Amino acid sequence: MLVVGWRERVDLPLLGLSNLKAKIDTGARTSALHATDIVTFERDGIPWVRFHTKFDDDSIDTDVECPIHDRRAIKNTSGVPQMRIVIRTKFRISKRLWSIDLSLTERSDMKFRMIVGRTALRKHNILVDPSKSNLTTPTSAKTDDTGISS
Repeated sequence: MLVVGWRERVDLPLLGLSNLKAKIDTGARTSALHATDIVTFERDGIPWVRFHTKFDDDSIDTDVECPIHDRRAIKNTSGVPQMRIVIRTKFRISKRLWSIDLSLTERSDMKFRMIVGRTALRKHNILVDPSKSNLTTPTSAKTDDTGISS
């Protein structure tokens, strides 16, 4: 069992994003990533999305392109459903790496530019201690994009 706090540093290695401050939010079903300048397009007949992501912490501003996994009605923080683009990518917390679905949404007014919802944690033996923060150590400096130690 991996015990994590209510906020942790995480990586999205396939998107080139590492050491992100994320809120572990078991009240949210779907994980969300801050995205602006969202543009959809086709590449080889497959729907793709291009977006910009910016974090207020020490992370780098990044332009990202990746395939669209889905479009879903997802409730925002006010409980109002919004149609959002969902991507599927690799997620790393501590030394563990697995695929998660991430909805793209404008989160400029939010304290955390990424939230990790309960669906991303399910079936991965994760226990959230809401009284703790930053219990895991980011591994991005020690691993490559596949999660294999160098």
